[in-house]
Amino acid sequence: MELLNSPLGKLATSLILLAAIAPVVVRFFRGTWAELEAEAVAARKARGDNARVDSRVPVTFVLGALSLLLINYYGSRDFYEGSVQPILQDYANSHPGTLDMGTYRDLYWRVFWGLSRYGAYLLPIIVWPFVYKESPLDLGLRLRGFRDHAWIYLLCLVVVIPTLAVVSRTPEFNRYYPMYPGASRSWIDFWVWEIVYIGQFLTLEIFFRGFWLRGARALGVGAIFSMIVPYVMIHFPKPYLEACGAIVAGVVLGSLSMKTGSIWAGFLIHSTVAILMDLLALEQRDRMPTHLGPYSEAQHKFLYTTHVLWTVWVLALVGLLLLLHRRRRLVRGQNR
Repeated sequence: MELLNSPLGKLATSLILLAAIAPVVVRFFRGTWAELEAEAVAARKARGDNARVDSRVPVTFVLGALSLLLINYYGSRDFYEGSVQPILQDYANSHPGTLDMGTYRDLYWRVFWGLSRYGAYLLPIIVWPFVYKESPLDLGLRLRGFRDHAWIYLLCLVVVIPTLAVVSRTPEFNRYYPMYPGASRSWIDFWVWEIVYIGQFLTLEIFFRGFWLRGARALGVGAIFSMIVPYVMIHFPKPYLEACGAIVAGVVLGSLSMKTGSIWAGFLIHSTVAILMDLLALEQRDRMPTHLGPYSEAQHKFLYTTHVLWTVWVLALVGLLLLLHRRRRLVRGQNR
């Protein structure tokens, strides 16, 4: 673990892991990438050599840039404290007993943090149908592809959970998570934050693995690699190893979305890992919530975080093996 606590150690570890993982990812998704390239070439030929640029690509990049711009400036803490919090404080002053700006001041900011990202990430799929007369469901929101490839979701969990168990022991990880420090104060704080946090992951997946990839599909496999640049950049405030891992996650989840035609596997992976990360970070610091609410006297201790972690891993492994066995039987039946 000392290796992961030094800057050079983290750099060396990240480069070694990226080099080791890259061939596996390429081998796993090269068929999907080839299909995307073939589809893009066929689409260009269908438009003709003298056809104009597919407008979906620049529109995707402009809408994407606008969404990220709104998040950075109007979803920031500075904007909240300068423009939103005074409104909430005035309302609380004029309506006693409604908003507790003392107890829940930071939680209100976290809720605004989530809402600002919901709005910004969903903006493109609200605009898209008016521009191209296409259903938002076609931006990766259908369930069919996920059901057909659920085994890949379970495979990702089987790989990610042991990695999470190791990384969770680094000081950098424990200092950063949960992103809402008050999550340790009570179970109400914890679950309100987790609901906000998970909702953010849903809209994030819709934006990056739904809207962006489908809008930039004319670029072929370039759609995936153009997406991972802003995706990694939104991780810059996070611990280095996680930001580095966002490169792999962006490629894998993007390729998975294009392979399945659905964003739901990425959302479930993100949500499962996010809750486990927060629980592990609280457990490592011995800061697990012990009360239902900030003023509750009754204690509700939860001492089974590690058990939950490995139970999820075992269930994912068993589910993966069963689905793979089923797929093998179906393939054998088709070959007879």
